[in-house]
Amino acid sequence: MQGSALLIAGTFVAIWASAFTVAGVVVKEWPPLWSLGIRFALTVPFLLAIALALRARLPRPGDIGRVAVLGLCGMGGYLAFAWLAMARIPTGLVALICATTPLMVAAGESLFLRRPLPRLAWVGLAIGWSGVALLGFLRAVDGLAAAEALGFVFAIGAAISQAVGLLVYAPAKGRVDIWMASLGQTAVSALLCLALAVALEGPPPGAVSWPTLTALVWSMLVVGIGAYALNFAMMRRVPASTASALQLLAPPLAAVFGWALLGERLFVSDIMGGVLTLGGLALLVHARSRG
Repeated sequence: MQGSALLIAGTFVAIWASAFTVAGVVVKEWPPLWSLGIRFALTVPFLLAIALALRARLPRPGDIGRVAVLGLCGMGGYLAFAWLAMARIPTGLVALICATTPLMVAAGESLFLRRPLPRLAWVGLAIGWSGVALLGFLRAVDGLAAAEALGFVFAIGAAISQAVGLLVYAPAKGRVDIWMASLGQTAVSALLCLALAVALEGPPPGAVSWPTLTALVWSMLVVGIGAYALNFAMMRRVPASTASALQLLAPPLAAVFGWALLGERLFVSDIMGGVLTLGGLALLVHARSRG
C-alpha cells in the first residue's frame, strides 16, 4: 500500500476501535439506549447537510426497505445490543465478539443465499466459532455473574443483528448512495433507540459530565461521520481483502484502549479465545479473497 492509503487505513482502524472505548465512558453515566437515541438524533442533521451538499441521490423505491432494515438491525439493533453489553462486560470483549459478524454473514450467505464457500472458509468459520465458544466457556468456569452473562448474550445479539442487516441490505449496496444510506439508517436507528429508551429506561438523562459529553461528541462526529468517510476513502485505495484483514486489528486495539483509558482487565482465557476467534476470521478473509 502507498503511504497515504496506509495512513487512512490505520486512522480508520484506530477510530473504529475507539468507538467501543468512548461508548464505555458514556454508559457509565447515561443509560445506553437514551445515549444512542440522542447520539443518532443529533447526527441526522449533519448527515442531511452532507447528503444535500453532495447532491446524494435518493434510493430507489425498492431499496428503501433494505435501508430501513439496515438501520433497524445493522446499525440501531447492533449498537443497542453492543452498548447494553458494554454496560456489563469489558469493551474489548464486546469488540471481539462483535467482530464475529463476518462469520455470521458468511454462514448466512451460504445457508440462505446459496452462495458456496471455499473449504478453507468453512475451516475459518469453525475455528472462529471455536474461539467464541472457548471464550464463553472459560469465563463461565471462572464464574460468570448474572450481569456478565447477560452482557455476553447482548454482545452476541449485536453481531447477529448486524449480520442480518448487512445480509438484507447486500443486494442494494452498489445502488444506494453511501451518504444517503448513512442518513437513512441513522434516522431509523434514532427512532428505534428513542422508542426503546422510553419503553425500557424511563425518563431521559439529565445532567452530563464533561467526560461523558466529550465521549458522546466523539462517538457522534468522529466515529459516526468521520469513520464512515474514512472507510469510503479506504475502500477506494485499498483492496477489499486487505481492508477486511486490517479491520481485524480493531478488537485487540479496543482492548488496549479499554485497559489504558478505562482500567479494564482481560483474563488470559479472553486472550486465548480472542486469538482463536481472530485467527478464524483471518482465515475466512483469506479464503474468500482467493475464492
